[in-house]
Amino acid sequence: MNKKWNLISRTVTPIILQSDVVGATSRNGLGDTTQSFFLSPGESRRVVWGLGPALLIPTATDDSLGSKKFGIGPTFVVLKQRKGWTVGALTNHIWSVAGDDARPDVSSTLLQPFIKYTTKTAWTIGLSSETTYDWRSDKANVPINLVVTKVVRLGGQRVSVGGGSRCWASSPSGGPSGCGIRFLVVPVFTKK
Repeated sequence: MNKKWNLISRTVTPIILQSDVVGATSRNGLGDTTQSFFLSPGESRRVVWGLGPALLIPTATDDSLGSKKFGIGPTFVVLKQRKGWTVGALTNHIWSVAGDDARPDVSSTLLQPFIKYTTKTAWTIGLSSETTYDWRSDKANVPINLVVTKVVRLGGQRVSVGGGSRCWASSPSGGPSGCGIRFLVVPVFTKK
């Protein structure tokens, strides 16, 4: 925005491929989008932080992959970087404010602690969780993610590509279990 303040945008639109959801059925498509905006000081020497709104946008392409609700709430991120290490956490809480009345209301907290190490050749190995707690059902999902990524150039655009595993430490009865794989493609936009 200016020399004193940055506006950081974070968009998460999951592409979901699920098999054996109920019996031998599967579900594929986009999930709901979470759009976050963080206002962050332009000069952060010791700790980087950002605060702003998080929006839930019902973009799911299959009823079972989304909430069919619009939502809003606060989000906060804090991190420290030193000698290749990045350690921090991101959190938000979203309440539904509109949408399909036949679907349950949303009141959900996300807590995403992370630790990553990046080499001088732009390889990163990271460990994180994307713990969610549903206050309406009083249930939590706790996945543990181990991911390896590499920043490359595709055309003139920098992109972080990678993959890894997601294993479920805890989930409600009938929820996800075991381990799966993740693939990531994240465009990287830097200040010029």
